[in-house]
Amino acid sequence: MSRERDGGDRPRGTSGDKPDGSFEDRLGAARRRQGLEGAGGDSGRGLSPVQGNALGIGLRVGVELVSALAVAVAIGWYLDKWLGTKPFLLMLFVVLGGGAGVANVWRLVAPPKPPRVREPPEGGGG
Repeated sequence: MSRERDGGDRPRGTSGDKPDGSFEDRLGAARRRQGLEGAGGDSGRGLSPVQGNALGIGLRVGVELVSALAVAVAIGWYLDKWLGTKPFLLMLFVVLGGGAGVANVWRLVAPPKPPRVREPPEGGGG
């Protein structure tokens, strides 16, 4: 006597209303009504793809800058301790690490270079 039941505690297939379409269609319509999805997108996360991409790039920029600077400071600190040249190498590596971080960010946000087209050799052989 145990029949399968749906989420509304009714036996499946016994609801009084007709289904409007497939489950995916109804789920997409509900998400659009709630503002969870754009009219043409299927993000399902609450962020549009453009916002998600911008957030990812922003986080990556921060990580690139901080990690380059942290590695450079660690190298400068240990070289200063080893060689006894406090604080000169630390200051040098802070500048180098900052430059490396900015270079990484520049590569990340720079527009892509167009592919180079190789010209055929002149003279054609003969």
